[in-house]
Amino acid sequence: MRALMAIGLMAVLAVGVAAQAPATAPAELKVGDAAPDFNLQGTDGKTHKLSEYRGKKPIVLAWFPKAFTQGCTIECKSLAANGDKIKKFDVSYFMISVDPLEGEGGNLAFAKSENADFPLLSDPTKEVATMYGVLGPRGTANRWTFYIDKGGKISFIEKAVRPATSAEDMIAKLTDLKIPQAQ
Repeated sequence: MRALMAIGLMAVLAVGVAAQAPATAPAELKVGDAAPDFNLQGTDGKTHKLSEYRGKKPIVLAWFPKAFTQGCTIECKSLAANGDKIKKFDVSYFMISVDPLEGEGGNLAFAKSENADFPLLSDPTKEVATMYGVLGPRGTANRWTFYIDKGGKISFIEKAVRPATSAEDMIAKLTDLKIPQAQ
């Protein structure tokens, strides 16, 4: 009798666990896929939407794990120090994380502390990070950079971003992708 009760309890638990299991994870994005649209607040006081750039200019989304951490600070400094070189290309670029916009540890304070001359975007709900497949097991974004063409398609995904040379690497990739110079 106990054996039957134990089997019954295990079956009920198995059904309960299966019912709580998340729906299948989104498929991993790859080159050629349409980049998921987003609607995120930036440190420049604007709301940025991918759909507003479609047909106008390519964009670069440099996902980073957490504001004020060592690697992210190095990456932000690299992009800020080389903004004049990146801005020679007809592209909009952003750093983006799941950090809040406001607050002591938020992207607004981080951008100001690093003199970022480009917008940092905040995805505190983690919805966009999930759509892009960058949300890591610790609940922060992986340090991946997405290059999105004028038509809204992913043209390259860099998953081995080197914070210290992120600007130089971005410039090299923009050149490789034949992104035109700004007018």
